[in-house]
Amino acid sequence: MNLIVGVDKNWAIGNKGKLLVSIPNDMKMFRAETTGKVVILGRKTLATFPNGAPLKNRTNIILTRDESFTAGDAVIVHSIEELLEEVKKYPPEDVYLIGGDSIYKQLLPYCDMAIVTKTDHAFEADAYFPNLEADPEWKMTAESEEQTYFSLEYTFQRWERIKS
Repeated sequence: MNLIVGVDKNWAIGNKGKLLVSIPNDMKMFRAETTGKVVILGRKTLATFPNGAPLKNRTNIILTRDESFTAGDAVIVHSIEELLEEVKKYPPEDVYLIGGDSIYKQLLPYCDMAIVTKTDHAFEADAYFPNLEADPEWKMTAESEEQTYFSLEYTFQRWERIKS
């Protein structure tokens, strides 16, 4: 399983239910990476999408404890065990975890690759992604040239779990 996330310099990912920043190149990369694939997200993350609707041209798997929750054609699962059983139907390289923070934290142990858009700025935040730089199980294996969106500098990074 893979994950894709945008973080600030402190590994923050959101504030008050919203992304910290919207960078057009990051959104373009996200679409290119996930279109035609499987995305896993929580109910609260889904609620932040336009009209609260699942992402088009992807298989959306929503993890929620709410037994009565439905969302268009999305697959709804209610536990990590149920989720792990569901993702067995797909090639692991086609499965992307896309948030939010509690989903990332619960499922990070099941991921082997992370695509991280990292900004060189500290935003006001209340949601964080685990700091991969401080995790000896993870290693950055690729990083793009530094890019700039207005005055915000960022890079695209690829992190991989070190196989022991």
